[in-house]
Amino acid sequence: MPDELLDLPDSHRRLPAGAQRVGDVGPDETLSVTVYVRRDPAAAPIVDAAAEAEKPPGSRRYLTPAEVESSLGASSADLQAVVDYARARGLETGDPSRVKRSVKITGSASALAAAFGVTLAHYRHGEVTFRGMEGPVRVPPQLAGIVEAVLGFDNRPLGRSYLRAPAEARTSWTVEQALARQLPPDNYYPPQVGSLYGFPPSFDGTGETVAVFVFNGTIGSGVSAPGGYKATLLDTYFRQVLEMGTPQLTDVVVMGPGNDPGDGTSPYDVSTEVYLDLCIVGSLAPGAKIAVYFTEFSEQGWVDAISQAATDAATDPSVLSISYGNPEDGTGSAWTAMAVTQVNKAFEAAAAAGRTVCCAAGDNGAADEPGTTSVHVDFPASSPWVLGCGGTRLTSTGGRITSEVVWNDLATHDGATGGGVSAAFPRPTWQAGVRADPLPGVAPPADGRGVPDVSSLADPQTPYVIMGPAGTLEQVGGTSAAAPLWSALTSRLNQALGSRVGFANPLLYRQLHRALRDITTGNNGGYDATPGWDACTGWGSPGASALLAALQHAAPASPSGAASPSPGPA
Repeated sequence: MPDELLDLPDSHRRLPAGAQRVGDVGPDETLSVTVYVRRDPAAAPIVDAAAEAEKPPGSRRYLTPAEVESSLGASSADLQAVVDYARARGLETGDPSRVKRSVKITGSASALAAAFGVTLAHYRHGEVTFRGMEGPVRVPPQLAGIVEAVLGFDNRPLGRSYLRAPAEARTSWTVEQALARQLPPDNYYPPQVGSLYGFPPSFDGTGETVAVFVFNGTIGSGVSAPGGYKATLLDTYFRQVLEMGTPQLTDVVVMGPGNDPGDGTSPYDVSTEVYLDLCIVGSLAPGAKIAVYFTEFSEQGWVDAISQAATDAATDPSVLSISYGNPEDGTGSAWTAMAVTQVNKAFEAAAAAGRTVCCAAGDNGAADEPGTTSVHVDFPASSPWVLGCGGTRLTSTGGRITSEVVWNDLATHDGATGGGVSAAFPRPTWQAGVRADPLPGVAPPADGRGVPDVSSLADPQTPYVIMGPAGTLEQVGGTSAAAPLWSALTSRLNQALGSRVGFANPLLYRQLHRALRDITTGNNGGYDATPGWDACTGWGSPGASALLAALQHAAPASPSGAASPSPGPA
């Protein structure tokens, strides 16, 4: 290992508990890593997205795609420095991008490992064998302070979809059976949920684009995760079952095989998650376009896909919907600090361009990890630049909500909404005045960013009915459903306002929360639901028409700063 290489800050890797080394990585194996560099140090001062978010949407200054690149992108000199170093080490380079601040480097495992001072091996953890490393990535002195992250050496699986089926055997129907009968009580097609939540009927998301993420491909080594959709099945669901048009989809392949639909029989198949996202967004915002970003489950796949969607001038999504996540800390976390930083910077760039990011808060209660009792929150829902989406249990009669409580099926080991307080991000100024009330025996949380911000139906015992990968209609839930629901609602609000809602959290906490349905009953195994904001359901579920009216009449913050949100009921 060259003595002149320097440790890259926040790049340290540790192996998961119980991982066993099973062999060397072949020296001639071809690898590809993504190198992320700093923002151009000579760029003009950027628009303060957090300050702009204190204004009503129609009064904000959003960056154009060209301004995102010039203000938030990398310098050509920094990118060239990375290219020069790689080529000097006999490596190939491609896709240098100012706006994404990244360069792809490809070469043999031995050459790449030597260039960045890492030692690679294959490890087995559970059923998965992955290429991994311990310790830090290293960079040469001429790149110190320029390079912020090098991703791709370690390809252990990162993230899981937040989708749940009912505790009992999942009921499924053929299309013919579904058309010949009514759904069981408290089973819902997505448009029924939109009606219960008062989605403004005059708007359908026309003119907007929602980005949906699909994680598939190789999980480590030797295990494949199919994931994708069949257009014919979506046509059947939308045209025959819902009697509406099929949404316009655009596939964007970042990493991996792209659209690779499975039949739902593999335990690694994420196709049901894909159909859930597309069925909810497509039916609750039928006028919106959907850009489907395909990537792999690795840390590199995560960061590359989110960085592309957050800055994509071609598809120009106004909303990003993310139904996947991973504990931000704890034994189940596979994030490095450098990757979390890069994702968070991408979300800040999205906010500067007026893009709203909706993230599922997790399906394993306040622990966020099955089988553990200590509390953790989920990333990316814990990012201060996103709208964290928690889950509720919803019952109704005659088209009206009769009960809505915290989703908590922990007693039957069937999940609960995530929520809690971040250990990675400090409390944002816009969360001043709210607090998390832990249950007895739960350690008081640190003064970090609270999750979630909002909530909606997620309990699989009061499920959505969607198209499944086998061509039958299935019952599903999870906060995987809450993120696309809020994404669809945001696209309709954007259309109604004639301006992007963008990063809405400061306005939400200062005044918009009064338009939501406060959830005050239940807990998620770590925190109680309380009047006002809580770490189970945030400010509550949509009162969508009231939320539109609140946005239309939103007032800017007072000169002395944003008022603290009321701790009382919304």
